[in-house]
Amino acid sequence: MSRAARLEALHLSPVHGFSKETVDSLRLLEGQGVEGDAHCGVTVQHRSRVAADPSQPNLRQVHLIHAELFDALSAAGFTVRPGELGENLTTRGVDLLSLPVGSRLVMGEAVVTVTGLRNPCQQINGFQAGLLKQVLKVDPDGRPLRLAGVMGIVSRGGMLTTGDVIEVLLPEGEHFPLTRV
Repeated sequence: MSRAARLEALHLSPVHGFSKETVDSLRLLEGQGVEGDAHCGVTVQHRSRVAADPSQPNLRQVHLIHAELFDALSAAGFTVRPGELGENLTTRGVDLLSLPVGSRLVMGEAVVTVTGLRNPCQQINGFQAGLLKQVLKVDPDGRPLRLAGVMGIVSRGGMLTTGDVIEVLLPEGEHFPLTRV
């Protein structure tokens, strides 16, 4: 019998940095993101995107990484703990990377709608040398494979607690694969 998909860990940081502090619970604010997190807002909060156009909608309100990535990194000789790659929600039991655009993750009192893939950047190598090649690979056709989680928007706000079960609701109609956002 398989275990239900769940929130393994929760993280936030009030400052723009690389890693986030682990907390037992947090509040998602509808249309904004994680209360108290530096990336919370209706418009973009990521520094490079603010510099390009601060009026863009924030499609990166919540960053989710599957705990299975940390297992794979450990097997490759890296030591990376949940929250250290800057995610807000660490999940287990959900194949986040294969979800189509618009998938809804129901957890705790909240709903997060998946908008796209995180585009890992060079800062990851600043955290641990060689780590970028583990989370940004190239497929046989030369296309990038982004493995550092997904981004989403808060469609319904509410409290989340470590251990909350995650229900995945796929969008109706045609499914479109995630691209970087």
